[in-house]
Amino acid sequence: MGGALAAAEAAPPVASVDVIASALRRRLNAESVTFLITDFTGSSVVRLGAGGVDIDTPARRIALSGTPYDQVIRTQRPYVERDTGGVRTRVVVPVTNRGDAIGLLELYLPRHPDLATLREISETAHALAYIVIANRPFTDLYQWGRRTSPLSLAAEIQHRLLPASLAVEAAQFAVAGALEPAAHVGGDTFDYVIDRDVVQLSVTDAMGHDVEAALLATLLVGALRRARREGADLAEQARQANQAMIEHSHGRYVTGQLLRISLIDGTTEFVNAGHPWPLRLRDGRVEQITPGIDMPFGFQVPHTYTVQRLDLRKGDRLIMLTDGMQERGAANLDLPALIERTGDLHPREAARTLIEEVLAVHDGHLSDDATVMCLDWYGTRDAERDAETGADLTEASPPRRT
Repeated sequence: MGGALAAAEAAPPVASVDVIASALRRRLNAESVTFLITDFTGSSVVRLGAGGVDIDTPARRIALSGTPYDQVIRTQRPYVERDTGGVRTRVVVPVTNRGDAIGLLELYLPRHPDLATLREISETAHALAYIVIANRPFTDLYQWGRRTSPLSLAAEIQHRLLPASLAVEAAQFAVAGALEPAAHVGGDTFDYVIDRDVVQLSVTDAMGHDVEAALLATLLVGALRRARREGADLAEQARQANQAMIEHSHGRYVTGQLLRISLIDGTTEFVNAGHPWPLRLRDGRVEQITPGIDMPFGFQVPHTYTVQRLDLRKGDRLIMLTDGMQERGAANLDLPALIERTGDLHPREAARTLIEEVLAVHDGHLSDDATVMCLDWYGTRDAERDAETGADLTEASPPRRT
């Protein structure tokens, strides 16, 4: 592994995945080793790096639904299958970092792997996740691989406002976001950050559509991040965001929710700026949380933002969303029932499933962006998560939320 990492460091950023794939192929005498990256929607993968196999040009989108790839991403456990002739074995393992399902590693081996070999493959896949993360700032390759359809200018701006990883795990929580842009982008965003003692989340929805909405979202997200990085508390973050909108948005506004949770004692702080109320799943039942609602960011009338408390307990799931999850055709979707049915899924899979269902009731054509953030709260007893590399390797083991 040390030699492979050194080789990846020596290679150009665009070739780092190929180097790891080729090194693993030689070590295991594999017929082929390929890396498949998940696209923006989480519904398909694209072959992006390989050892011993030609890559499709242009990239071919492989739909996940009903495939072993989908099974591996959802369960975070390896898939091992002998071909019908018993000549070779196919192995697919997750490439995941802190809950962010970056992609998959697929190998064809000349023999059935033992547990030690599966462990080595899984550890290599875990290292590959870090290699992708380390190299993606230097090349557009990974952005290209995640685009199975062209982005409009507004969508390009919108995607650049999202966190680099759409999901993350810690000892106290797991959180994931999913966003499906409308045909005319509606300016939705979501964001999160983990600091030493707190985790902070936001969901916002800018007025209007297309590039104007994307620029409005850029202004608000920039103001929130600037205030947050200065160490401002939640009330000051909201005040600075509102002031930036008043000064630069030309009378337009953005709704949003800001959430800040202490990782020390679980205390929550919440600001609701004209945004739809969140939903909470507790003990298998969904209820709408109804805190007070303040003015959206940018309203040019005197007002302040109230920092409120949310009742968040160990085992709760909190859903923050935009009105695209509830409007028009989505009004016919029983969202609370769907949240209850997906309660056993990892937040990464639950968020994606909610988006897929909303998209389905609109026949694949949204009139407004649909965005959801899903937070699972585990409590504050532990400060470090189980960082065991790879997925469970024994068939008897239940799937882990990895």
